[in-house]
Amino acid sequence: MKQIISEKTPNLKKIVAEKAVDDFVKDGMTVGLGTGSTAEYAIKRVGELVKNGFKLKCVATSQRTADLAESLGVRIYDVDEVDHIDVTIDGADEVDPQKQLIKGLGGALLREKIVAAASLAEVIIVDESKIVEKLGMKTPLPVEVIPYGHKKTAYALERQGCKATLRMKDGKPFITDAGNYIYDCKFEAIESPFFLESRIDVIPGVVENGLFLNTADVVLISHPDGTVTKRE
Repeated sequence: MKQIISEKTPNLKKIVAEKAVDDFVKDGMTVGLGTGSTAEYAIKRVGELVKNGFKLKCVATSQRTADLAESLGVRIYDVDEVDHIDVTIDGADEVDPQKQLIKGLGGALLREKIVAAASLAEVIIVDESKIVEKLGMKTPLPVEVIPYGHKKTAYALERQGCKATLRMKDGKPFITDAGNYIYDCKFEAIESPFFLESRIDVIPGVVENGLFLNTADVVLISHPDGTVTKRE
């Protein structure tokens, strides 16, 4: 087990995010900008590159990401305004040994999956606390559903072996950028993610789920000693 020798704990999110941008973003690229606390450091680094003269087209995976990027002088394009995305840099909530992911605890899974599907390369940035042996061991699986009949959708989700909890904010259902609800589905562990995804996707009312399977091309992982390792 690695130990932290320095009294000052390194900012693992910042370290891995900046490395991803420095290694994978080149002048003239179209870049997808992820959502979440780790991705925010990548957005800030992209802002520095733009300030230093990089010509980038950027696509945001959420309104929150778009607002932050634009505040840093980064122009945001709609995903339909670009013919492709060279690289997307985004975080994840869990990563298993096969680079399969759970994403969406920030509520942006629908846009994140659309942008990922349009990307030539998807670079995932995490600290080692997000690494698991099996998906679902630490975090619930977010599932975005339409508001109409959402309780019936939740019942069908729970028949897959989970506890489905409607995500709330300020005493009201959390609303995604697309105007939908999210149910956080807690499994003991997800033994067969591809099978589960197929079961969830056919449930009426489901818009998208937070299983990002065969999506990540590269996973960068930061460790408490300040090093970053890579899974390809």
